Amino acid sequence: MITQFLQRLLWLVVLVAAQMVVFNYIHIYDYATPLPFVYLVLLFPLGTSRWSILLWAFVCGLLCDIASLTLGIGAASMTLVAFVQPVLLRLMTPKDAPEDMQPAYSTMGFWNYVGYAAILTSLFILCYFLLQSFTFNHIIDLGISSGASWLLTLFLCLIFEGFRDHRSPNTQS
Repeated sequence: MITQFLQRLLWLVVLVAAQMVVFNYIHIYDYATPLPFVYLVLLFPLGTSRWSILLWAFVCGLLCDIASLTLGIGAASMTLVAFVQPVLLRLMTPKDAPEDMQPAYSTMGFWNYVGYAAILTSLFILCYFLLQSFTFNHIIDLGISSGASWLLTLFLCLIFEGFRDHRSPNTQS
């Protein structure tokens, strides 16, 4: 229990610090902005209580909002993703999966995990950019920004998962 808390806290600190120091300053052609702090929500195991996921996601989003001066956009988007995550994870896992299954390449299979990550990151990015723009006046720019940022964020989350899953001592092969 304490180990899981410390691992989540470490991921929270690393992802928020990386967002503040590195990713906030990346704007590829003024469209693609990576927002990989959503990866924190992807890490929660199958049997985690919903209030715990909501609390961790809200705090992560709020810390990124404070660092980025985005007025609650990250917190709202992360909270929405945290609300959907347990249901989506239950749908994407095999029926005989253990109650404490950790979502990973090795436990879900590569394509199931990619689908799981793609759906949650797209929901996050879409909510984030819709709240940020709060208008449909520039819908083409909104679509390009959302799509490019989604691809970049998904790519980074899959890279993070590759490193985490590869070095995990209890992976199933």
